[in-house]
Amino acid sequence: MTGLLDTIIQGILLGGLYGLFAAGLSLAFGVMRLVNVAHGDFIVLGAFLALYVQRVLNLGSPFTTLVILIPVMFVIGYVIQRLILNPTLGDDILRPVLVTFGLSVIVENVLLQAFSADSQKLQGGSLEITSIALPKGLAVGWFPLTMMAVCVAVIAILQFIMYRTKLGRAFRATSDDGMTAGLMGVNSQHLFAIATGITLATVMVAGVFTGIRASFDPNSGPDRLIFAFESVIIGGLGSLWGTLLGGVLLGVAQGIGARLSPDWQILAGHLAFLVVLMVKPSGLFPKRGD
Repeated sequence: MTGLLDTIIQGILLGGLYGLFAAGLSLAFGVMRLVNVAHGDFIVLGAFLALYVQRVLNLGSPFTTLVILIPVMFVIGYVIQRLILNPTLGDDILRPVLVTFGLSVIVENVLLQAFSADSQKLQGGSLEITSIALPKGLAVGWFPLTMMAVCVAVIAILQFIMYRTKLGRAFRATSDDGMTAGLMGVNSQHLFAIATGITLATVMVAGVFTGIRASFDPNSGPDRLIFAFESVIIGGLGSLWGTLLGGVLLGVAQGIGARLSPDWQILAGHLAFLVVLMVKPSGLFPKRGD
């Protein structure tokens, strides 16, 4: 029983990482109805940028790189959306999917040229090895706790932006009726670019955490994309808090699968995703109005 409880706790905390993976993807879909196939590769790009900046500036912790790289990733996202993705948006959902697939290939090959195919890992220092003792012999690491706390904070900030700010009202108005929002003076091109900038800023945070938790290489993007996509679908398209809960369910399913057999870890998560998709295709906590 203690072992099962530990598995569930670790799965819940792992859901914090998946929530970080998925937050930006959920925002992009909620605002622009954009499915970004390159999302996982941008997460890996964030991890490599953190590794590079940490080494060049001789920083003690990869978290300090976020001060520099979050604004950088915001600008990258803004430029990509404004120059590349905005012209593809419209009634045909296939065009942006194909373009982001092309971006995925480009990012992966740029990383291969810049960093080679060798696996890398960010060093989190003592945060990776310290833990809190719990009753019944259980222990929870500070790193997964921090990961979950940051995920909750990121989603809370995005939720505040979406529902408590003028920018968020513009996001929602454009998402609901872009033509009417345009008649009211909303510049959708600029607005979508800001949304993608925010998306890549959250991706940068996810990149640092995934880089500390596990090794990564230029080909790691698709795995991150799958976990992000499954979390979004399980939670409900466009629902930020639902995305976190979807990530938690995915993490718990993987933990239980690994407890049964190491070979079942990833498969159990995919099966949970399939079951939710069959029972409730709109997700467990779809955005209001869906």
